[in-house]
Amino acid sequence: MRTPERITRPELLCPAGDMEQLEAAILYGADAVYLSGKEFNLRAGSQGFDEHTLPKALKLAHNAGVHVYYCLNALPRQHDLRALETVLERLSSMSNQPDALIVADPGVISLARKRCPHMPLHLSTQANTTNALSAAFWKDQGVCRVNLARELDLTGIKAIARRCPDVELEVFVHGAMCLAVSGQCLLSAWLNARPANLGRCTHPCRFEYRAISLGVEEKTRPGSLLWEALREAPGYSTLWAPEDLCLIKYVRWFAKNGIRALKIEGRMKSGGYTAHVVDAYRTALDALGRKPSLAHKEYLAELANTASRPMGTGFFLPGGKRALYPMPACEQRKPVIAKILEKQKPGVWSVHVRSRWDARKPIEIMAPGMHRPVLAPDAYTLENHRGERRLELHPGLIATLYAENTFLMPGLYLRA
Repeated sequence: MRTPERITRPELLCPAGDMEQLEAAILYGADAVYLSGKEFNLRAGSQGFDEHTLPKALKLAHNAGVHVYYCLNALPRQHDLRALETVLERLSSMSNQPDALIVADPGVISLARKRCPHMPLHLSTQANTTNALSAAFWKDQGVCRVNLARELDLTGIKAIARRCPDVELEVFVHGAMCLAVSGQCLLSAWLNARPANLGRCTHPCRFEYRAISLGVEEKTRPGSLLWEALREAPGYSTLWAPEDLCLIKYVRWFAKNGIRALKIEGRMKSGGYTAHVVDAYRTALDALGRKPSLAHKEYLAELANTASRPMGTGFFLPGGKRALYPMPACEQRKPVIAKILEKQKPGVWSVHVRSRWDARKPIEIMAPGMHRPVLAPDAYTLENHRGERRLELHPGLIATLYAENTFLMPGLYLRA
C-alpha cells in the first residue's frame, strides 16, 4: 500500500510596505506579513509605519488572524545604535506587539535580546545562511527562524531542513532578485552614496547602461584575451538586471520538505501587485492535499500580469539549471484599473481608478481563490466624481461603479 504523502502547509509570508499593501495581503490570503518602520530595514523607499500607523496595522492584522513580523534587518553603523535602541524600546512598550523581529546583524540580535527578550527573532536572508552549522549557530544565539540564502538550490535547502528539524526555515519564492550575494551589494553606495545594507539601495543593477568595451587579459597569459565582457552596441539596456524569482511550481516540494514559510518579496510594490501574487500562491497552497484545479501555466499567466522582467527559478534547480518563463506581450497583460473602496448601497460602489478605464470593454473582478468573474460592458456603468455618466475614466479619480455581482466587495481590485 502506498504511504500517504505527508504535507504540512507552509506559512505564506507577504510584504506590507504600506497600509494598502497590508490590506491587500490580508484580503487575498496572507498567513503573515512583514513590515517596518521608517528606519533600519532594507526598504527605506517604502512608506513604512510610524508610531501612529503601526498600532493600526498590528490591530488590523491580528484581528484577521495574521501574524506581523517587524523588519530590523539593516546592518547599522556605530552611530546608528542609539536610535536602534530607541526603536526596540518603543516596540517593547507597545501593548499590541509584532509577533517577531526580522534581524540580520549580530549586534542587533544582541540588543534585541536585551530590549525585547520576549519577542521571537527571525534571521534575514541578509545573514547569508547556506549550511546547517550556521543555522544551528543562529539558533544558539536566540533565533527561532532562519530565512535561507537565495543562492541555495533545492538539495542544499533539503539538507539543512533534515539536519535542523528544530529550526524553522523560511525561503523566498517570488520577487526581485539581487545582483549581489544575499543582497550585500556595494554598487549603490559606490555610485550614489546610498548603502544597500542600510536599506537605501538605488538599484543600480536595474539602471540602463550602454556598453563601450571591456576586455581583459590575465598577467600569466599575455597577449591572450581572457574575457571580453562587453562589446560596443547602440542604445542602452539593463544588462546587469537578473530575472525575477518565481517558484510557484514547487510549493508542494517545500511543503513535503518541512519548510516553515514561503516569502514573497516586494514591499515597494503596489497593492495590485500584492493582490495578484498573494492570491496565486494562496490558491496553490490551498490546493495541496487535493487534486489541483488549476494548471501551472494558469498560475504563471496570473503572475505575469505583475512582472516587469522575465521570471525564472533563480538558483533553486540543482546542477546550475535554470528555467525561464516567457513574458507575455504587453497587450496580453491585464492591468489593474481600479480598487473598490466601499459599498455605498446595494449595487453601488466607490472605486479608486488606477489606470485608464474604458467602460466599453469587459472587466474582471479579482476575487480571492483566483476567481475572475467578468463584468460585460452592459453589466455595469460608471460615473465620475461629479455624478456624470462616463464611458472613460482616468487614473486618480474617485468614481462610482454601478454593478450587481456576488463577488464584489470592498478592497478587491478590478482589471481589464
